[in-house]
Amino acid sequence: MKRISLLALVLIAGMLMMQSCKKDSDVKKSAREKLHNTDKKIAGTAKNARDVIKKKAEEPAGPLTTVEFKDKTYDFGTVMEGEYVEHDFVFKNTGNEPLILKNVKPSCGCTVPTWPREPIPPGKTGVIHAKFNTARRGRPGGAPQNKHITVTGNIKGGKVVLTLKGKVDKKDDGKAKVKKNLKSPVTTKKRGIKAVKK
Repeated sequence: MKRISLLALVLIAGMLMMQSCKKDSDVKKSAREKLHNTDKKIAGTAKNARDVIKKKAEEPAGPLTTVEFKDKTYDFGTVMEGEYVEHDFVFKNTGNEPLILKNVKPSCGCTVPTWPREPIPPGKTGVIHAKFNTARRGRPGGAPQNKHITVTGNIKGGKVVLTLKGKVDKKDDGKAKVKKNLKSPVTTKKRGIKAVKK
């Protein structure tokens, strides 16, 4: 009796998995068709391969909506070199369609954003977390920094630019490059270069 019920359970699980795989393949097929139709439309209006890539990047991720950020610029003041600056850019979908963030791209590799991959329903909020690594960015007195994060998706206007700004200070450790007095120069045999004997 136990064998029969176990066999029946395995058969039911197998059928459910096959049904699930079929649904997944239908969804993938539909997505491929939509992508192919979009690519055909873009390719028909483009002049060359660069235009195709540019237009594909500009293509909205869905029906257009509006988004409102609590703040688009974060001034972190002055920090010491080697510290991490982190900030949450809070936004709200103020439109009537779900907000789909297609890409959130920093201006350089020292800044790493994380963002919600699932659609944000109308009226709901989301967060883009930005982390800026200040290593090798400072100088004594403070080096000004402006790090931009470009947000693209199905946003009216196409994109939103977020900014982290401030100064990165570095302790003056006395290791500044200073030329030493050259005493008793000696000429080497190779290339006639003068070297210093200590």
